[in-house]
Amino acid sequence: MTTPTHISRRSILRGTAGIGAGVGAASLLAACGDDDKKSGSDDALTGTIDWWNIGITDPGLTINAQYASDFVAAHPGVKINNEKIENEAFKAKLLTVTQAGNPPSLFHSWGGGVLQQQTQAGLTKEITDKQFLGTMNKNGNELYKVDGKQYGVAFDLGMVGFWYNKDLFAKAGVNSPPKTWNEFLDVVKRLKAAGVVPLALAGAEKWPGHFYWSYLVIRQVGVSGLQAAVKSASFDSPEIVAATQKLKDLADLQPFQNGFLGAKYSAADGQAAFMGNGQTAMELMGQWAPSTEAAYSTSKSGIGDKLGFFTFPEVEGGKGKADEAFGGGNGYAVGKDAPKVTFEFLKFMLNVDNQRKLAASGSIIPVTAGAEDALKDANLKAVYAAVSKASAFQLYLDQAYPPALGGQVNDSVAELIAGKTTPQKLGETISKTAKTL
Repeated sequence: MTTPTHISRRSILRGTAGIGAGVGAASLLAACGDDDKKSGSDDALTGTIDWWNIGITDPGLTINAQYASDFVAAHPGVKINNEKIENEAFKAKLLTVTQAGNPPSLFHSWGGGVLQQQTQAGLTKEITDKQFLGTMNKNGNELYKVDGKQYGVAFDLGMVGFWYNKDLFAKAGVNSPPKTWNEFLDVVKRLKAAGVVPLALAGAEKWPGHFYWSYLVIRQVGVSGLQAAVKSASFDSPEIVAATQKLKDLADLQPFQNGFLGAKYSAADGQAAFMGNGQTAMELMGQWAPSTEAAYSTSKSGIGDKLGFFTFPEVEGGKGKADEAFGGGNGYAVGKDAPKVTFEFLKFMLNVDNQRKLAASGSIIPVTAGAEDALKDANLKAVYAAVSKASAFQLYLDQAYPPALGGQVNDSVAELIAGKTTPQKLGETISKTAKTL
């Protein structure tokens, strides 16, 4: 996924702690770039930070700019190049510079397999400030570890779930969210019968579609069962094929908006806009959904209190628990040539006061302890509560797995939804890729 935008993703996603690690706090972080402190003075921070982020819409767009200007105002010797890039363009551009061995000072990350490859290639710096890390959500920290060491941090931690339009549910005579997969399929049928588009999907970007398959597999075999499938490179077991068949059953109902195969997520006519403009009843998306829906709606405010949230339904007879969560966090990694001041800026953005600003804006689920009290939206509070009590947590598969395998998951699921492959073939194809790693 990818916030964002994933703040399109994947945007994460996706509470924790606040010592308010100040702008002038002495850095205990490992760094081997150019020395950027003058004669031991904590206030004499210097250096240029190339900061790549995916905050291309408000409120993140404005808040990020404020972070940079506030930090520079306190430390005139620092320059921050705040480069804002759309989610998919960001991933392509980052791949280009990392392949050349030249990552930016500070860049957006979702952790997992991609961060692992970047780290193993020597492109990132380890974060060793235990006091700082101790203020952060532990599940969020785990997403950014490689071989037990910290190479990034989350600024947002949440989960994927269904966002729905209460008025459109009522139009179809649906009084409450479905709790089981069969009930969900029944809701889809009732919405179609009422002339309502059940689901919005950004088919062109593929990652939103993999959310459905991932959750169905998790509900069928559990997070532990999915992890076992990865280890054995076996995604074509009868249980996983059965879960895949359930997604095909959904796709066969033609529940998505017209033209969904060519639709993007962050666009005026994309998935988020369909929800934000009240043109569809549901989308399966992460915690960034409300703010992104609002940003791409014609009103720039979304559907307001008409928006509701429910967790992915149980699968009848499945081994997975209803409280197992699938999601992740938006975060940052530090590039290998970053000046030491980069760590100070990172800590500044993640202090409790700044995390509260983002939480209050409704754009994130905070990871710094104490910042969660700034959440105002009832739906985001529900996401926070669900994440907090989750019995197991699975990172987005296209981030948890090495890029080759994560990309194959996205491609195969997209083919299934488009009617170009079968459940059995999907399992065999993903297994074949997994065996090559």
